[in-house]
Formats: sequence, C-alpha cells, structure tokens
Amino acid sequence: MLNRNDCLKTFRCMLLFTSLLFTALTLPAQKQNTLPDWAFGPFVRPQNVNPVLSPNPASRFIDPMSKKEVAWEANDVFNPAAAIKNNKIYVLYRAEDKSGIAIGTRTSRLGLAESVDGIAMKRRSTPVMFPGNDSQKEFEWPGGCEDPRVAMTADGRYVMCYTQWNKKVPRIGVATSRDLITWTKHGPAFRKAYNGRFFNMASKSASIITRLVNGKQVIAKINGKYWMYWGEHFVNTATSDDLVNWRPMLDEKGELKQCIATRKGFFDSDLTECGPPAIMTSKGILLIYNGKNKAGKDGDENYTTNTYAAGQVLFDLKDPTKPIARLDKPFFVPQEPFEKSGQYPAGTVFTEGLVFFKNKWFLYYGCADSRVAVAVFSTKKIDKRIVQTK
Repeated sequence: MLNRNDCLKTFRCMLLFTSLLFTALTLPAQKQNTLPDWAFGPFVRPQNVNPVLSPNPASRFIDPMSKKEVAWEANDVFNPAAAIKNNKIYVLYRAEDKSGIAIGTRTSRLGLAESVDGIAMKRRSTPVMFPGNDSQKEFEWPGGCEDPRVAMTADGRYVMCYTQWNKKVPRIGVATSRDLITWTKHGPAFRKAYNGRFFNMASKSASIITRLVNGKQVIAKINGKYWMYWGEHFVNTATSDDLVNWRPMLDEKGELKQCIATRKGFFDSDLTECGPPAIMTSKGILLIYNGKNKAGKDGDENYTTNTYAAGQVLFDLKDPTKPIARLDKPFFVPQEPFEKSGQYPAGTVFTEGLVFFKNKWFLYYGCADSRVAVAVFSTKKIDKRIVQTK
C-alpha cells in the first residue's frame, strides 16, 4: 500500500503529465491559427452541421446524352462555388452519378442549393448545368461540367468559370446567368487568345478578382481590365474586356507567366490550384488556393502524401502578377473523418466558394471529393482591410 508521501508524488506526476498533454494537444492548433495580419482567418467549422451537402440517390433527371433517367448526384457531391442573391447564400456544387468506377470516369453536373443562414441547405432536384445538346457538346461530353467558381458583376450578372471535361482535354469554360438557374454557355475561355494557341492546352481552376462595394462582393477592374488567377501546377493570370474571352499573361520568353509555383518541402509541393474568387484588400489581392503535398522528402512530411490543404498568397494591388506574401503552412487542413475518406482518402479540403454574408466570410469546400462542407471566419464589422468603394 502506498504511504502518504508516495501518494503525493503520484498526484504531482499526474498533474505534470496532464499539463504536458494539454500543451501538446493545444499548441499545434494555436500555431495553425496564428496568421499574419494580411491573411483571412481563422476559419472555424460550425459544430454538428458538416457536411452540409451529401450524395442524394433520389435526385433524378433525363440525361440528354443517354436520353434516360439518371441519378445525377447519387455517387458524390463536392467542389462548391458560392454566391449571394436576395439575401441568401447559393451554393453551386459538382455532382457525380454512378456511370464510372473512379475519379474522372463518371459524368459531372452542377447542382444548386440555397440557404438563409449559410448552413441549412435546400437543394434543387435537377442540375442547373450539365452536358447537353448545345454548342458545348464537343467539350463536355461525356465527362460533363466540373468545379465551378462564381463571381458577380456590379449590375447583378453572375459569371461562372468551370471545367469542361470531354475526357480528353480539360478546359476552363465560361457561363453567365442572371438568376443562377438558367445559364448561357460561352465556351472555352482561351479559345480566341493568341490565335488559339492555348485552346487545346489543359486548363482549369479560374479565380476572378473581386472587391467589396458597399458590403457587396463584385468583380473588380484593375488598370481597365478584368483579371483572374488560374491553373493548378502553377498560378497564372489572364485578363479580359468582357469576362467571356480571356487572354493569359506571358513572360518575356513568350511562355505562360508563373506568378507562384510549387515549393519543394512545403504542403503545396505538388500542385498550387486556385480556389475561390480572389478579394482585394488594403494589404493586397488575397488568393486562397489548394496545395497538394508531394510524396517523400520533396513534400512536407508533417502532412500525408497527396493531401490537399488550403493556403493563402497576397499579390500587389497595382500589379496582380506580383506576389508579396505567402503562407508557409496551410491555414486549413483535413481533420474530420469525412474529409479523409471517400473518393480521395489521402485527405482533401478543396476550397472553391467564398462569400461575405452578414459580417462573416463563408468558405465552402469539397471533402475528399465526396461531400460539401463550410467553415466560417467571423467579423464584428466589415474588415478594415477590405477595399470599399461607394
């Protein structure tokens, strides 16, 4: 039997162990949430609400390709865009049927859900964008329409950049709408640029630069042009006069200009894929992007091989091609079970939707290519960093 002194020593040891354990558990989270003053965050997952969208085998519509009824969102829903309309958040998300057996082999269509609080979703039973008997058949059959990003003009026109996938070449496609339901497809963004030089080049992930105007997030003009970041192996830019036809920027050698690229030994060592619409702040132009971690010593060994985690980079307000700051660690990483299981078990938080709603930033992301979730960055008032115009 232990005497009094032995009991006291045991108690003290238990207190020390508890203190050390608490420090070990909380310190990484504190480090992860410590962000520079130019970055957005922390983004917090609301408790007991995610995922906000999951597959629904009951949703069916007549597919123009097969002319048969298909369960268009039965297998997976992921990679969402977001927009504001009539004081509601609308989420456009990629949905896959069961027509294939692996990522990229099924047909993708875009669904639409609405929410009064950004969390509880009411979705439409039929897709709003899909491969149809239209002018884009050549580029969208049979793979479909993938990974949307949506931004709005000052006069209320929505511009969607999405991936057109014919299972041969992925291309950035452009579509516009006034109501988020009926979309006009305009075709590949780079079709006309440089006499079609980049028309048949693989391209995806377009993030149009936006700003807040009287609390409303709208597409911005810089130096008389519209701008977007795009790409996955490195971040490039493109400019436009009409938001439909885009011209990629080139370097002094006449090649695509790399604004940022992958970094050996970092979480973004394999890919740097553009996320939601970029936002102008007083510090610069903030781009959230999705970094993929490479295997082995070329990647960041603190994260699982092939993990997708989210980073942030800041560009110069006067020169959107010039990076001035960049996070070395991701601000958002897979941690929930549904973010590390599904089509992509290595772990994925793939950001594509960012909207300002009721003094909060709502970040919508894909979870392991299988679910849609949300995280929230709260502000008591409009952040002073955000560029405002009347």
